[in-house]
Amino acid sequence: MMKEAVCLVSLGCPKNLVDSEVILGLLSKDGYLLTTDPLKADVLIVNTCSFIEDATKEAVETVLQLSGLKKEGRCRLLVVAGCLPQRYGDVLEKELPEVDLFVGTGAFQNLPKLLSQKTKRKSVVPKSTFLYDEKTPRILSTSPFIAYLKIAEGCSNACTFCTVPRIRGRYRSRKLRSVVDEARRLADQGVQELILIAQDTTAYGRDLKDETNLEKLLENLVKVAGLRWIRILYSNPTADRFTDGLLERMAQEDKICPYLDLPIQHIDDEILRQMGRRSKGTEIRSLLRKIRTFLPGVSLRTSLIVGFPGEKECQFNALLDFVEEVQFDHLGAFMFSPEEGTPASRLSQPIPERVKRERLRILMEIQKTISLKKYEEMAGQKKVVLVEGPRRERGVLRGRLQTQAPEIDGSVFLHGSAQPGDWVEARITQALPYDLVAKIERVLP
Repeated sequence: MMKEAVCLVSLGCPKNLVDSEVILGLLSKDGYLLTTDPLKADVLIVNTCSFIEDATKEAVETVLQLSGLKKEGRCRLLVVAGCLPQRYGDVLEKELPEVDLFVGTGAFQNLPKLLSQKTKRKSVVPKSTFLYDEKTPRILSTSPFIAYLKIAEGCSNACTFCTVPRIRGRYRSRKLRSVVDEARRLADQGVQELILIAQDTTAYGRDLKDETNLEKLLENLVKVAGLRWIRILYSNPTADRFTDGLLERMAQEDKICPYLDLPIQHIDDEILRQMGRRSKGTEIRSLLRKIRTFLPGVSLRTSLIVGFPGEKECQFNALLDFVEEVQFDHLGAFMFSPEEGTPASRLSQPIPERVKRERLRILMEIQKTISLKKYEEMAGQKKVVLVEGPRRERGVLRGRLQTQAPEIDGSVFLHGSAQPGDWVEARITQALPYDLVAKIERVLP
């Protein structure tokens, strides 16, 4: 007998998206119908993010919006899964009475069983220990030629501002063979760009104590037939993680994108210490020089926090000088948010919101200038572009360079004829602050 129809709404980062894809795979295997239309769903599931205050607000607003479908649609069961219930536990039962079931990051793999059973428990939030493998069902929700591959779960770092270790548990690497086998399965499904993700990708394998590491993983992944790009996100910027061997492997393999995402957060030593970061400013600068020595054409992305408690004007100015000095290709910045339960939330000398907003504005204006200058230097060059789909304007396609990650790094707007999933050679005709315009010259085999 066919089971009910389920609609899943996924919020947050790509790591959360992979969890959502696993949930969809497990439910489909158990006989549930899947729909993308909330109005046609008997069961609505919101897989939430709660990393920072804004993500928590988005999650709550989404849940409240969908709760109306219990009266207006056919929904009989509203489920909130993921980080929000894992972080706040059964407190949510009083705050969100509209929700029928809360399932944390340590129990989402049991959703098919939980949905079929009439349990008296409204919150199921055990300790987060689950780690999916190559045999776990998964239904991709990205474009068919792109997939995220989660190589580890959790985090064992002790950043004072971060909620992830409490929500996701300690760092747990997947077995190398498991990751490679899943990569082969994804390639067989037509995936051509594989994006490696974890809370800290460069820590991969260290907990296994069998000499597995990111370099060995890449050595195996480049052999997977069908893959054209392998991209690495979320790399902790500590020198001991970026060995000569790892950087040499990246430099030698055309499949590995010359791209690194290094969430540096700040450059001032005192702020870094208060953040619980492992590196000092001089070590960060040294690491960036080393990376660019091994990978001269590398595209560097970073994330920074402004307005950390006690951040003096001189410390913020040092951060601006650092950004000007390094000339990051891509940069995201956030205002400090005092997350409940974190050591940083208890620090004195909070920075006023208006000051944080102004510092964020100044920083991003500087980065906007840097980004535009870098893109202007590409004018007239031929580049390989992965076509992702149409843009809103008629006749304009949207794609990405090897040095642009999906969703976060801007796009290449293409004039010419091609299909989503095509690889084209295009000539850059115009630079925008965060995007490029190009003309397709030929579709590549």
